[in-house]
Amino acid sequence: MTDWITTPVDARVLRGALDVEATEHGVLPHRLPARARRQFPDGYLAMVEAQPSGVRVAFRTVATAVELDVLPTKTVYPGAPATPEGLYDLVVDGRLTGRTTVTGGNVRTVDMTTGSMETTPGPPGTARFSGLPAGAKDVEIWLPHRETVELIALRTDAPVEPLPDRGRRVWLHHGSSISHGSNAAGPTEIWPAVAAARGGVELVNLGLGGNALLDPFVARALRDTPADLISIKIGINLVNTDLMRLRAFVPAVHGFLDTIREGRPEVPLLVVSPILCPIQEDTPGPLAPDFSGRQLSFRALGDPAERALGKLTLNVIREELARITAQRAAEDPNLHYLDGRMLYGEADFAELPLPDALHPDTAAHRRIGERFAEHAFHAKGAFAADND
Repeated sequence: MTDWITTPVDARVLRGALDVEATEHGVLPHRLPARARRQFPDGYLAMVEAQPSGVRVAFRTVATAVELDVLPTKTVYPGAPATPEGLYDLVVDGRLTGRTTVTGGNVRTVDMTTGSMETTPGPPGTARFSGLPAGAKDVEIWLPHRETVELIALRTDAPVEPLPDRGRRVWLHHGSSISHGSNAAGPTEIWPAVAAARGGVELVNLGLGGNALLDPFVARALRDTPADLISIKIGINLVNTDLMRLRAFVPAVHGFLDTIREGRPEVPLLVVSPILCPIQEDTPGPLAPDFSGRQLSFRALGDPAERALGKLTLNVIREELARITAQRAAEDPNLHYLDGRMLYGEADFAELPLPDALHPDTAAHRRIGERFAEHAFHAKGAFAADND
């Protein structure tokens, strides 16, 4: 029998969350603050911001056994292949040493054609890890990036304490479902986690599946969140939702950047354009799911000729982001631009194609993360330590 010690799960042992909500079962980490959550009517955004991509339970301990009671909410899409079980990654002193899943939980059914959702209640479960190395160590449990997870109880066979400040810089990142981690196998394999590990920084990931849409409440969250480094990766969602035309896009980008600079005027700020996505390079949205093949894929419904009418494509987005950042950088030396095709371009697509024509797989996530680290954290990069 193990003599368990129970530690309350709260903000002291959570990293990567902007807010923690008390629930009937325990606590629910959020990646957008309460004020922002009151300002959008979109149920899908409410779902994805509560999926804890990049969020981890973090503590220091000599324990060799850890249990985390959780109530996950797993998402299924009728007509699409089953979504893999969410993974809980155990990281000890910076190294991935264990991985598990949790059975049970609620099931949320999402109709991709209408956006309607229905949730069926289910029981809690437990993520268990044993055989941790002896001695004092930093322990992180990275939560599933595609499942909502209510945290009920943390048990260990020795006391825990919050992680001490290691002096690592905080990197705050905002992006689309690719930054959220779509099609990556596990939470430490999403490209921002790979890049953060390479860059030796603390990640706060505001990658919001389907919702990198230049929303003002997201800009305010970026403005108000303490961070040493900020990046925004925008474009693909604006094209595949067909949300706005060029006339609206340009001032929206300026406004988004203005808001961030209101609170973080000198923090290194990196604007990243979309990675290569052939179906939308020169074809506007909207995007639609395609269930005709053996696996889910996506197709663009727009007409390339509509670009002349102000419709957005990925190439239009890149041209404008490069122009806007160059214009602003004349007065903002800490503003930088990175073409997303430097992270994943034509040669990468030939070697590691997008399985659903939209999202990279685990291997491509790793490459994107490694490339981002090479560009951003090297000696002359936007996030070089001596640039701060």
